[in-house]
Parts: sequence; C-alpha cells; structure tokens
Amino acid sequence: MRHQSGQASATPVTDDATVIAQSRHDPEHFAVLFERHAPVLKRYAVLRLGADVADDIVAETFIAAFQQRAAYDLTRQDARPWLYGIATNLVGRHRRREITLYKALSRRGADPADEPFTEQVHERVAADRLRGRLSGALASLPAGHRDALLLVTWGELSYEHAAQSLGVPVGTVRSRVNRARQKLRRKLGDIDPTL
Repeated sequence: MRHQSGQASATPVTDDATVIAQSRHDPEHFAVLFERHAPVLKRYAVLRLGADVADDIVAETFIAAFQQRAAYDLTRQDARPWLYGIATNLVGRHRRREITLYKALSRRGADPADEPFTEQVHERVAADRLRGRLSGALASLPAGHRDALLLVTWGELSYEHAAQSLGVPVGTVRSRVNRARQKLRRKLGDIDPTL
C-alpha cells in the first residue's frame, strides 16, 4: 500500500499473540515469532549451556512452541515468557552439562558468548577472573534459584514474565532471585556481578 506521498506504508507490527493466532490457520506465519525471538533465545542458551548446543535448544524450543501453539493463551501479547519457559525446561534436561560448563568456566575463565578480541586485554583478564568465580558460584545455586536469576538477568525478563516462564508465583521468583543474589555476593566476597 502506498500513501499519497508515494512512500510505501510500513507493515503493521502485530503482537506475538496475534502472530500465534494467525499461525493456527496459516502455519507459515509462525516464522515471524522465530525471527523476533530466536536471537535472544540463542544468546540465553549460549550463556546457559555453551554455543555447541544453543542452536539445538532454540530449534527444540520453537518446535515445541509450534506444536503447542493451539493451547497458547492469546490474552498474553508477549510470547517471550512462554518461549523462555520452554527453553528453560529444555536447559533443565541438559542441567548436568550446564553445571559442568560453569565449573569449567570457573577454572578457565572463558565466556562462551564472547567473541575473541572484542575487549581490551587488561579489561578482559580482570573480567575473566570475575567470570570464572561467577561461573563457579552459579554452579552451586539450586536449579530453581539459578533459573529465576538467569531469566531475569540474562533473559532480561521482568519478574512477572519470569514467573510465567517458570509457572510459579511472582513472589517466588522475587524470593529466588533475591536469595540467589545473596548467595552469589557471599561467594564472590560481596562483589556485585551486576546480577
């Protein structure tokens, strides 16, 4: 469609619920949801489990979401909590690998999400040292606390959306995140890792 000025009008941006509703009749429309959310879900999966399984987690998340789209609550316009919930459940299946990754990171201090040569060397050495300590501390958290904390910090979800993702009350998420942060600060010597 063109306006009188001759410029093409922008395609209206629809919320996730509308996309999912449309995909129930036109399955190919579900690709819009993938395009919107796959990059942030991949980042989350890389941070949780490493780059070598992140693509699998993202693919499995969207396969499960596609299969469950008929049951999606269309009153929830933002599908991120739902998608992060699916991804977190899949991460749970790989939990042993996640703990192994954090322990390895605590020993060697490398971050699987970093690309080489993106920081100054002296900043990287200091960050790697803290990152290694943080990885060890994350490995020691109970799974529920770690999931809540990482959905809020790495997934950048609100407490309400994290609660939707985990299927628990908002107060439980607040409590778990608070306890996880306290434990991390104790283990890190009161250094706030910005979590």
